[in-house]
Amino acid sequence: MSAVTESTQAAAAAAPPADELLSVERLNVGFRRRGGINPVVRDVSFSLRRGRCLALVGESGSGKSVTARTLVGLAGEGAVIEAERLELEGSDLLAAGEAQFRSLRGSTIGFVLQDALVSLDPLRPVGAEVRESLSAHGWGTRATRREKAVSLLESVGIPLPQERAKQRPGELSGGLRQRALIASAVALAPDILIADEPTTALDVSVQAQILRLFGELKEQGTAVLLISHDLAVVSELADDVAVMQGGRIVESGPAADVLGAPRHPYTKALLAAVPGVDTRGRRLSGRDAGEPLAVHDGAVPGSAPGVATRGAEGEDPVPGAPEAPQASSGTVTDGPQARPVVLEASGLRKVFASPSGAKHVAVNDVSFALRRGSTLGIVGESGSGKSTTARLGLALEAPDAGDVSWHGTPITGLPERKRRGLRARLGVVPQDPLSSFDPRWNTRRILLDALPAGLPAARREARLLELLDDVGLDRLVLDRFPLTLSGGQRQRISIARALAGEPDVVVLDEAVSALDVSVQAQILDLLVRLREEHGPAYLFITHDLGVVAHLADDVLVMKDGAVVERGAAVEVLTRPRHPYTQRLVAAVPSLAAAPAPSPNPSQNGA
Repeated sequence: MSAVTESTQAAAAAAPPADELLSVERLNVGFRRRGGINPVVRDVSFSLRRGRCLALVGESGSGKSVTARTLVGLAGEGAVIEAERLELEGSDLLAAGEAQFRSLRGSTIGFVLQDALVSLDPLRPVGAEVRESLSAHGWGTRATRREKAVSLLESVGIPLPQERAKQRPGELSGGLRQRALIASAVALAPDILIADEPTTALDVSVQAQILRLFGELKEQGTAVLLISHDLAVVSELADDVAVMQGGRIVESGPAADVLGAPRHPYTKALLAAVPGVDTRGRRLSGRDAGEPLAVHDGAVPGSAPGVATRGAEGEDPVPGAPEAPQASSGTVTDGPQARPVVLEASGLRKVFASPSGAKHVAVNDVSFALRRGSTLGIVGESGSGKSTTARLGLALEAPDAGDVSWHGTPITGLPERKRRGLRARLGVVPQDPLSSFDPRWNTRRILLDALPAGLPAARREARLLELLDDVGLDRLVLDRFPLTLSGGQRQRISIARALAGEPDVVVLDEAVSALDVSVQAQILDLLVRLREEHGPAYLFITHDLGVVAHLADDVLVMKDGAVVERGAAVEVLTRPRHPYTQRLVAAVPSLAAAPAPSPNPSQNGA
């Protein structure tokens, strides 16, 4: 063989595949800190190809988002970037300056961030945000950009796009804001779309729309880099998966292989942490993952219905037997009728008026009864009335009709000064604990503020340590501020704060939706343990049906302010009767949906 032929073959072997858009080889990213460089991404290699989706999965802090931001020149201040190869269609990104990256962002690479409320300008209508993506790259005229923006909003599933285009982010639900952000990212049909947790804030039906949109973009030849902690979402969309831990890729390959037959212990642990019907009563985290949860006094998690169960809507609730006395130990006794009703709502209705004067029925004839030590899940799409129902139940809003009772005592007509005292008996865990904390307060002050008034100083300090022990945190966090804590630590502190007053009811509003799967598993195990040890009832508002199936005893399914189906969580979610519930369940991504390996899968090596 001639030297020319050998040289030609060697060059061909070294050349990237024709469909390769982005090549990353041995990428390292660190940040300058006092005393040296802190490495965050280590020896990461992968490629993005036309019409394929690569998913990066792993815990918070594993390096996923830093990897993605590096690809668009947004690694951050003090970043030190090294790589053997970092090329976009043959162009060396290591040599690119800010001007070049600015021209690439939006036109060649679209970027969808997780937090739409932070990413969108609160003072501008979302239509203007989308138009800016077009005008920044000289696309069209003012009139054509306006038409294109409305079309893009419609394409990502935003109803009434012409009206929504005139609204500011604060006037939209979380799901609508996220869809507007996606519309802005895909405005110029980029070759590559990087999506960092794009469906975290979305209910299952909207999530399904976004996944279909991403699937259509793939079919049109767009390469997708998906960053997600939701392994079911990953299985629905990804062709290939790379699992990151500690800044390194520990396992990678076709999605069907990585998710269906994982080899690395860390990947196996992530998959074991996914909640669902089959994980009820079992631990999701730690060395004992998969083992039955320890419970007290013979109680079985999820064994007792927490709501008076109805059949089809409109039938009367099944009447409960007289309440049995509580066990003297204070733990939850076995048997549904042994548990007293702590919160009951009957016929709740709430109507809001829009600025134009139009009436919007947010909640219509909603009833439920919540028993001590039980969990009621409320599910439905954004705007279905879930959070308003919870606010009415907590007496934070006055209903236009209906009644709310605590321990059999009506509270709907009580003056605010009397209702205020009752609120010490309930706790709230919000979706975003960071925004609910005063950033100037350390953990000690946050928890002290939540303790009942009048506790002696010695008892207050002891109670702080009890709360930290309950949620599995070391006392060293007492002197730390919220911004210095991880997402999981902040959520544990939020739960400790909610439990500080020894409440009868804890309301959890999307309390685990933004957590990665392993931290979510730890929090769900914690909630089950605390429920069994201390007996609070949980009112759990979420769009994650897997979490409801794992944790809830009973579920209400809401649509347009009304309850369309209710009953035992397992029954409703495995054998739904109402068409709307059936659509919700059908829209949930499943790990079983991982695509079969393609004939020539991309090899994303560790």
